[in-house]
Amino acid sequence: MWFLFAILSALFAALTSILAKVGIEDVNSNLATAIRTVVVVVMSWGMVFLTKTQGGITEISKKSWVFLILSGLATGASWLCYYRALQTGKASQVVPVDKLSVVFTILLAFLFLHEEFTVKSLVGCVLIGAGTLFMVL
Repeated sequence: MWFLFAILSALFAALTSILAKVGIEDVNSNLATAIRTVVVVVMSWGMVFLTKTQGGITEISKKSWVFLILSGLATGASWLCYYRALQTGKASQVVPVDKLSVVFTILLAFLFLHEEFTVKSLVGCVLIGAGTLFMVL
């Protein structure tokens, strides 16, 4: 099931990039990010109430709160940078560079989460990096 959701995530991310590129024309990138964020907040809380999981908020540990807040700050920084890059660059160049997050995630997962870093991981990282450079140049 995780693979289906990952594919859907990639599809929606692609749609996000195309829709955003059209939507930010003549709009300040920070303002566009804020509008997008409000939509995401409303949609997310809508899903919480639709699935009746709002009661779980009191069960979240302090550690989880800290890391969820830090993740939210990282997301916000990512979105602000992404929208600015998308506004000033071509979507076909910005998006591949943004997907270098895959390489960074694998490296950070190895360093901080002690996940396995295999030859396959290394080759994948090199190919993603090379593919990104190939698409951008």
